[in-house]
Amino acid sequence: MNNFFGSKLNSVLLIVLIILMIFAIKIMLKEKEKYFPILTPTKEEPTPNSQILGNKDDLVTFSILPSSKVHGVLSYRGVIKGAYFFEANIVINILDLNKNVLQRSNAMATSDWMTSGPVDFEGNFDFGGLPKGPAYFEIHNDNPSDMRQNDKSILIPIVIE
Repeated sequence: MNNFFGSKLNSVLLIVLIILMIFAIKIMLKEKEKYFPILTPTKEEPTPNSQILGNKDDLVTFSILPSSKVHGVLSYRGVIKGAYFFEANIVINILDLNKNVLQRSNAMATSDWMTSGPVDFEGNFDFGGLPKGPAYFEIHNDNPSDMRQNDKSILIPIVIE
């Protein structure tokens, strides 16, 4: 009798265990991000093109490289040509991926700004409080005439952390 219950019981337990394992694996595969994070491809946030957009030939140098990760208060400097300044001021905006303005700021010329040649500029920007993720750092000409045909801008893709 002992042999009959032992072998039959072992067989039944083995079958039940196999069935439970199959159900557990099916559930885990449905939620593989939760149970198998290493095997699941990461969902990266959409990022803007890593290329500088707009009037990029006007930008001689800039301290923030495309796709840089930025946070907190950031000091920057650059050299731009093509008459972007008015009263030594140049417009700096942070844009979302749809190119809507998130925050406006400005920078100041550090060399003679009354030229169409290269002009040095510098400024600081506080990224605190802005939504995290991909964005654009926009360098925009100060256009006091407000005539849109005179607008010029350079868009540098960044990632706000």
